[in-house]
Amino acid sequence: LARFVIGLPTTAANTEVAQWLERTLDDSAIRRITIPQAFLALDGVLNLHLNIASGLVVNHNIVAKRLAAEMPFMATETLLMECVQAGGDRQQCHELIRQKSMEAVAIIKAGGENPLIDLLKKEKALGIVKDKWDKILDPQQYKGRAQEQTIDFVQTIVEPLLQKHKAHIVTQSEVSV
Repeated sequence: LARFVIGLPTTAANTEVAQWLERTLDDSAIRRITIPQAFLALDGVLNLHLNIASGLVVNHNIVAKRLAAEMPFMATETLLMECVQAGGDRQQCHELIRQKSMEAVAIIKAGGENPLIDLLKKEKALGIVKDKWDKILDPQQYKGRAQEQTIDFVQTIVEPLLQKHKAHIVTQSEVSV
């Protein structure tokens, strides 16, 4: 539905290009059909969002398990940079990481656990960073500014909009089924 709504301005723009908004039936069709379709589709999108978000449960154990399974792959770029910074040969380290990543993927596809870190730690050329493994694999290294950006967005955009339109906001409990 969201992709459908995203495409609707193109319909209006194509009509404008062809008709220059000369108040033809094409132009009135935009007002009679396209604009109402946009509102109805967006209403559907918002209802779906409410349906999904209202029952959302975050299982922290599953999130942690999935993060642990993917972290080795996410950390390979940092590993490569740390190796090069410690004096390692970039091409050699890159090739080792690529080869071991492919081995790990084959094991994962066969149903095994992600062995990438164990495979990488066995490589002599990557041993130059052996004292930095904990730092390289720390998930906090990879969150960037996400937390600050989210807080800033909520405080500067969402909360002022909610405050401005609070008289028009209908809560889930107020909606009659």
